[in-house]
Amino acid sequence: MSKEHTTHFGYETVDVEEKAKRVADVFHSVAAKYDLMNDIMSGGVHRIWKKFTIELSGVRTGNTVLDIAGGTGDLTAKFARIVGPEGKVVLADINDSMLKVGRDKLTDKGFVGNVQYAQADAQYLPFPDNSFDCITIAFGLRNVTDKDLALASMFRVLKPGGRLLVLEFSKPQNSLLEKLYDTYSFRVLPFMGKLVTNDSDSYRYLAESIRMHPDQETLKGMMANVGFAECKYYNMTGGVVALHKGIKP
Repeated sequence: MSKEHTTHFGYETVDVEEKAKRVADVFHSVAAKYDLMNDIMSGGVHRIWKKFTIELSGVRTGNTVLDIAGGTGDLTAKFARIVGPEGKVVLADINDSMLKVGRDKLTDKGFVGNVQYAQADAQYLPFPDNSFDCITIAFGLRNVTDKDLALASMFRVLKPGGRLLVLEFSKPQNSLLEKLYDTYSFRVLPFMGKLVTNDSDSYRYLAESIRMHPDQETLKGMMANVGFAECKYYNMTGGVVALHKGIKP
């Protein structure tokens, strides 16, 4: 495998085409218990991170929102309530198992009029230029093979003045916290994955993928490089998670 055709799957170096398949397998495996594991893994704190994302989005009645890697629809549901019947939220996910769980969950909650679904690759978004007022991607960018390509694709489909929000695990800002986080990620997390989903390997990959993800300043620079303006980030839980925001000029 030449370097140009390889990428990271956690700590492994794999062929670019193989990564997409292996990431898909991870999310097929965990889809049914994804919400439960999110609550267990974060102690429910993921809800606070997502609430802050909604608050910072500036989304209003009548807006059009794209929730990439939207999975089981936590953000989509909140946005759908804000944009109202005049607005639209598209829940997009590359993984059909996750998309099905999200669609079933939102339909059961009565979200039918202003929510649409798309199985879509973040690197090649199947939407026209200048389509959305806001794009969010929560805990999904680290699984994308070519992050620069995905960010450029998001930039293209945003309207001028539109906002991108990237919520993702990042680099803890304290060395003690980082050591505790490592212990939790590589010992506790796979064990919980085994207990709840009978799949420790998928959660070991998720822990490794977090370590391979660009740190706060690097991701901020990547967003600026594809054209986003006013790029900034907000550390939460000591930098364990960061919310990046950029605006399309």
